[in-house]
Amino acid sequence: MSIDAVLDGLLVRQLDHWLPGALHRSRRATLALAYAGDPGSAEAALRVVAGFADRLRGRRLTVLVLADGGPELPARLGIVEAGLPGDVAVHVVPGDPARLPVVLKAAGAAGAPLLTLLDDAAPTPALLAATTTGRPAEVLLTGTGTDLRPALTAAGFPLVAEVELVPADGTPARLVAFGTGLDKSLEAFKDALWATDADGADGIAVRYRDPAGGLLDVGADPVTGPLHDELLAELTRHGPRTVTELRRHALTATAYRAGDAGRALAELLDAGLVTRDPEHGRLGGDVLISAGPAPAARSTA
Repeated sequence: MSIDAVLDGLLVRQLDHWLPGALHRSRRATLALAYAGDPGSAEAALRVVAGFADRLRGRRLTVLVLADGGPELPARLGIVEAGLPGDVAVHVVPGDPARLPVVLKAAGAAGAPLLTLLDDAAPTPALLAATTTGRPAEVLLTGTGTDLRPALTAAGFPLVAEVELVPADGTPARLVAFGTGLDKSLEAFKDALWATDADGADGIAVRYRDPAGGLLDVGADPVTGPLHDELLAELTRHGPRTVTELRRHALTATAYRAGDAGRALAELLDAGLVTRDPEHGRLGGDVLISAGPAPAARSTA
């Protein structure tokens, strides 16, 4: 499966999570799709919106598509747009993603839920600042050869996750990052990552390069070896950590999900590589985990 197909699937799954929450929080919301290249995922996004037609009554959703897709783009999207309810306003705007701040301001996107896709767009401070004007604001960002996390953190997104998509056929890898202020949205992004069919009909597999290092095969239950190493390294760097802190570290600093951290910690405990306090009971969020084996029991002889 091509990387573009994987990224399209991520956008669709994130929209499935974002749209119901946005419609519940506010009577208006904005979806902004800005493309430096082919705006191929815009049609899939509009189809997701169409699937929520019954929930859009009494709400106002603005969909902005910013791209240099040529004169055929409005016509192509118009086929899908024709099936959307009147509560959805679709605006196709020609131009580069750098125009997004002006487009968002003209659409009155500030102060209401905003989900932005920046596809291969240079993550300039001005561009990312515009994506933070939503309440809440979330952004899905793709690119090549640049660490996207620092830019999203500097823009004010408190929760950021990043992973590199690596095709097995040697074609260039792509980075994908997600910024949000909502734990549930970040968890949904990670769930979408691992639910992706990364080995499609074309036979070209896509794997994930974890920020902590190593390539991971995509699947519902990823191997936890690299996560073992990263959790041990985190405990070595910072000393004992609670299960909650280690789950958060996995969620934000690795390609893994929070639930994968719980599984990895149980395996590390079984292997005697970490200890817990208290020693017994459920492996809950306030249990303190330390690196190293448990001290040997003193002899009473």
